[in-house]
Amino acid sequence: RSDIKTQYKLSVRDLKLSDAGIYTCESDTHKVHTSLHIVNLTISLDGHFLQNEAPELILTQNSPSPLPDLSITLFDSNNSKVIPEIQKKNLQEYIVNLKKLETMDSGNWVCQIHSDSPLINQNISFGVKVLGFQNPDLERQYVTVDSTVVLSWRLNSQKIKWKKSFTGQLNWKKQEGAESHGLLDFNITAEGQLHETKKSNNLLFEIPESKAETTIEVKFPKVHFNHSGQYQCQLEYKGRCAQSKIELVVMKVSANPAGPLSRGASVTLTCEVSGPLAPDAYLSWERVNGTKMDIKNSKQREVKLEVNISTAGLWSCHLIEDSDKKISFHYNVEEASVWINNVIIGASIGGSLLAFALGCLCIISGVSWQRRRQRAKRMAQARQHLLENKTCQCQQ
Repeated sequence: RSDIKTQYKLSVRDLKLSDAGIYTCESDTHKVHTSLHIVNLTISLDGHFLQNEAPELILTQNSPSPLPDLSITLFDSNNSKVIPEIQKKNLQEYIVNLKKLETMDSGNWVCQIHSDSPLINQNISFGVKVLGFQNPDLERQYVTVDSTVVLSWRLNSQKIKWKKSFTGQLNWKKQEGAESHGLLDFNITAEGQLHETKKSNNLLFEIPESKAETTIEVKFPKVHFNHSGQYQCQLEYKGRCAQSKIELVVMKVSANPAGPLSRGASVTLTCEVSGPLAPDAYLSWERVNGTKMDIKNSKQREVKLEVNISTAGLWSCHLIEDSDKKISFHYNVEEASVWINNVIIGASIGGSLLAFALGCLCIISGVSWQRRRQRAKRMAQARQHLLENKTCQCQQ
């Protein structure tokens, strides 16, 4: 593994820890000694990690002289200083534990080692690739019933030039702790080609056409209230996995009774979200271009809000989180036309008059029936009296 470059230069390739030692150059009666100190840095999993995995670095040194106490400093791919946890078994081996990695940590890292005696200032660069999702750890999407929504998970395999194949799956469950349902399986080849397979399920969703980037997508052309829940995309590589979850929150609005609002009547508007909501989220009803009296708020984290109204117009239900309107659902309460109101009023008056007439008729009929009954009773008494008188005359 060595070459003599010139008369006074020796080149040694592929250095090993065992190559550490004292090298002597002799020329006639002159001798020059050179001490070779070797440091070896290894990184766990060959520098290929999944999101939220924590790397381990092992720094080993060998020297012909007493081993120095090394000072270790790390710089990440953004050239920011990293404070690791360093375990020193002995002066020969240092174990450096790093924090959990995110996709943004991919790139070239630098391990800087320093010693005062002997004087050592050495930078060792090493590559880190973190395969994972570019989505937030937990993302919430808010939609209204019957709208269209596309849920997307963006993988960074092309960005970091991940030259290995991996698989994954997309699962859905109604809420935390509920039964999980598989929606689709996918695999990505070493060339970066994405293949998706839709599983059998009762959800009405589509898989959009292939994208330029490695993105997992599902599309709901018409969202139902029961489509809400947790959608978890999980990728697997060599028995390890990383995952990202999107919480789909759906809002619906209803009115009871439905239909135009007549004069003097009221209607109950109900706004409901599938939940659960963030701790600082709440629902709010308001009439567009109305007054503060037309605003009603729910308590925090309540997923249902009802309001009784007697004023027609455009009403809006808002889901507000951290003073930000995440989603709004508009409901138009129509006012009954004049002729409908007149018909209703006429029907009410007519109904009242009809009821009064029927009452009077019943009273008159009752009085007449009572009188007929009393007349029949008197006639029966008279016949009985006459019969008794005739009987008495026959006996005489």
